[in-house]
Amino acid sequence: MTNKSDTKIQHEHGEHTENTENTVSVSHGHYHSPDEKKKQLNRLSKAAGHLQHVRRMIENDEDCADVLIQLSAVNSALRSLGKEIINEHMTHCIIHAIEEGDMKAVEEFQKAVKKFV
Repeated sequence: MTNKSDTKIQHEHGEHTENTENTVSVSHGHYHSPDEKKKQLNRLSKAAGHLQHVRRMIENDEDCADVLIQLSAVNSALRSLGKEIINEHMTHCIIHAIEEGDMKAVEEFQKAVKKFV
């Protein structure tokens, strides 16, 4: 029996498949740490919770200045998460892609970063 925290995630560009070693894979190999993935998902859940709070604030006709402050906090949390994802992807996935000569993955990542910023 495999513990979820022991499962290695292999993220690759293209169609996703799952093999018997609990590794999700596709075209070129780069890996995401299960611990980092868990941290990222937790941060995203917190941001989603804050956004739901903003929704309730608007529904309850709360002060617009307070709503804007909360929206700013949500925006900041999402941008921070995006920066973490960029950093992890660069330090793991893009390095592997370059080592394997997969310039398409590098180009796709560059396009994604441009959209993010």
